[in-house]
Amino acid sequence: MNLNNGINLGGFLSQCVHTMEHYKSFITEQDISKIAELGFDHIRLPIDYEVIEDCNQAIKEETIIFVDKAVDWCKKYNLNIILDLHKAPGYDFNDAGCAEKNNLFNDEKLKNRFINIWKIMANRYGKKPHVAFELLNEVVEQENADKWNELIESCTNAIRSINKETPIIYGGIQWNSAKTLKLLKVPKDKNIIFTFHFYEPFLFTHQKANWVKLMPKKDIFYPSTMEYFQEETKILGYQGAGIDDAEQIKMGPEYIEYMIKEAILAAQNANVSLYCGEFGVIDQAPIEDTLKWFEDVNEVFRKYKIGCAVWSYKLMDFGITDEHYSPIFDKLISMWNNK
Repeated sequence: MNLNNGINLGGFLSQCVHTMEHYKSFITEQDISKIAELGFDHIRLPIDYEVIEDCNQAIKEETIIFVDKAVDWCKKYNLNIILDLHKAPGYDFNDAGCAEKNNLFNDEKLKNRFINIWKIMANRYGKKPHVAFELLNEVVEQENADKWNELIESCTNAIRSINKETPIIYGGIQWNSAKTLKLLKVPKDKNIIFTFHFYEPFLFTHQKANWVKLMPKKDIFYPSTMEYFQEETKILGYQGAGIDDAEQIKMGPEYIEYMIKEAILAAQNANVSLYCGEFGVIDQAPIEDTLKWFEDVNEVFRKYKIGCAVWSYKLMDFGITDEHYSPIFDKLISMWNNK
């Protein structure tokens, strides 16, 4: 299965207003056709659990049909598709650190419900060779690292009892940090892919984001220097841009490689492929600097043969088909198609 050059459909079946009107209009067959024409080879589809099951844990046929449509459209236009459970019963990365809301890992009923969702998905899509499963978008809390490994194993066993071949994708903790893949157990199963998300330096990729506390409301430039990012990042309440030895690491491809090297090693040690499920730059960033960031990330990903899916197709503050990206859109598409 090719998962080299993909794009996320953020805001379609997750992080959205869950209404039939939204589902019918946000993404249509024409969008999937356009994505194929642009040269992408796969789609990552974030899905909230309420699209899949109802309050009685039965298949919610009136809404899961939109997953069916996406899967069928991808087949029609020769695209692979990753079905990503973006929000699960008892777990949402937006509620990170809230034990009352994020209680999946401490509740046997919720864990069984989580596994049952994946049984539904395996029965419905497991025989389709262009479909892959991503178990859960982003686990955050350090205290859930071991429990996440346990749930991964239980869920993988449940899926494999139904289908042996579908690629299964999962990442570490701390918002799918590249540095936490080393905490994952070496898989016993085949067709496993480790995933991480990449938005570093965060101060640049999320500049002016109104959901990030203390984020400065001014332009942040890339690549600039490590000293620049060390200084600018202090306002967020932590030092540096992810590393301390600023004088030894140059901002650019060298920095990017440094930030993902633990993910590369973890995948090599586990003998699995490595995939970046999300990377991108907010539509508030200087556009030429944005292009340079993408060029540098692309250079490193290609060096290590890391497949990836850009965040995101439209809107969601990161939409690459929106007006903000128009000055560099053709350059981005050309760069990705020359991988």
